[in-house]
Amino acid sequence: MSHLFEHHGAIGAGYRQPEPVIPKETVIIPPALARQKAPRWPRISEPEMVRHYTWLSRRNFGIDTGFYPLGSCTMKHNPRVNEVIAQMPGIAEMHPLQPEHHLQGLMAIFHEMQDMLAICAGMDTVTLQPVAGAQGEFTALRCIQEYFRSIGQTDRNKVIVPDSAHGTNPASAALAGYEIIEIPSNSDGRINLDVLRAVVGDDTAAMMITNPNTLGIFEEDICEATKIVHDAGGQMYYDGANFNAILGRTNPGLMGFDAVHYNLHKTFSQPHGGGGPGCGPIGVKSHLAPFLPGPLVRKRPILATDPLTLVNDEVWYHWYHPEKSIGKVQQWHGNAGAVVRCWAYYRRYGYELKTMSDHAVLNANYLRRRIMDEAQDKGLAHTFTDGVPSKLVKHEFTLSLAAMKGQNGIGAMDIAKGLLDKGYMAPTIYFPLVVDECMMIEPTETESKEVLDEFAIRFVEVLGEDADVLHAAPQTTDVRRVDEVYAARNLCLSYPFDEEQ
Repeated sequence: MSHLFEHHGAIGAGYRQPEPVIPKETVIIPPALARQKAPRWPRISEPEMVRHYTWLSRRNFGIDTGFYPLGSCTMKHNPRVNEVIAQMPGIAEMHPLQPEHHLQGLMAIFHEMQDMLAICAGMDTVTLQPVAGAQGEFTALRCIQEYFRSIGQTDRNKVIVPDSAHGTNPASAALAGYEIIEIPSNSDGRINLDVLRAVVGDDTAAMMITNPNTLGIFEEDICEATKIVHDAGGQMYYDGANFNAILGRTNPGLMGFDAVHYNLHKTFSQPHGGGGPGCGPIGVKSHLAPFLPGPLVRKRPILATDPLTLVNDEVWYHWYHPEKSIGKVQQWHGNAGAVVRCWAYYRRYGYELKTMSDHAVLNANYLRRRIMDEAQDKGLAHTFTDGVPSKLVKHEFTLSLAAMKGQNGIGAMDIAKGLLDKGYMAPTIYFPLVVDECMMIEPTETESKEVLDEFAIRFVEVLGEDADVLHAAPQTTDVRRVDEVYAARNLCLSYPFDEEQ
């Protein structure tokens, strides 16, 4: 246990802030804003600080320490060369307020990423502004909203989502002021076209859908669904969370989508934010492009009046804002570090990115089959079923623990906790809601056959544990089973200082 904040050392020990540039006596701080006593920062030595953060790092589970079969937005290996490139001084030390002629290299990367993302998704224009997938959803919906206003169709106030949709889809639509229409899936997990036909109309603004969907099933009737929505005058929005399953094989543009967001933290290897900014660019067809948030990057010929006119390049990169832009959705130009990392990944693999999606699909189907075979061999095949009937899945798959829950009271939560004792971060549970006692597993393309085999063995071992053991799991972790409902409703957001200190 680290006791960082209990270290108070000698006065003046530890790190000290530099003296202020402006003399203290010239700064007038209103009494209401002034501290009444010194801040409770720890006064510790460098080795004590290093030990504290090393202790913290060992309490975390991440992709660098083990297999992470989370499901739907799984972490995968982030090539370290991307970090090296993103931290080069000519990139990492740039400031967004520097003039354009200082930023030409970085802007060239932005421009290339805009084009690459547009091409791979079948879109016409891309903005790198949003700093999260959910923010990308909201941004695209706002562009759709302004598009309808521009053509006088302000009565379109409904957004359709399947019942298997990611929770951010209805949340983003509601934040944009839309009414949500949820439609049920068929027994095979795919969209119900008859219900879709029944709910579309003159008030339909858009349909939001993921393909493959959250069950890992490809929506084979997606082009028909697109036609239904378009015939009613609505727009189609592609949730790009599962784009890594189809990259290089097909794209949202071919399916008829009008807008898409990209999750650069999974598809293109940008590390998950860890609470910090991510990167969720959006791509749109040409009719929505005038409404995109800026700035975007474009080329134009170098003019005689430009600075540094001796440069031999034929073009100059510069920022611009689309003519009917909804405005900025983020203070600067998107998460530049994330863009650079993903650019490095794209530059390294290029057309080989198709292999990424091939391996993602291969790994998911192999692990699914491997778990079933292992359970059959151990006499535990009766404990779970497929989430939906399907011969093949794409990048992820679902299992239902409803049978086990009915037999001995062991549910998906208990299996997830048992996996923690085996050294694994558990898969997503209880989502999508259309699968009872659901576990959603996504191995990604970066895991080896040996890792998947070992996970399948340990997973089935957990299925065979006694109910008492699993109800008490996890027993080997620093933090045992917690009351998650209480924790969610009663967040502790500050260190519990002893007020007498």
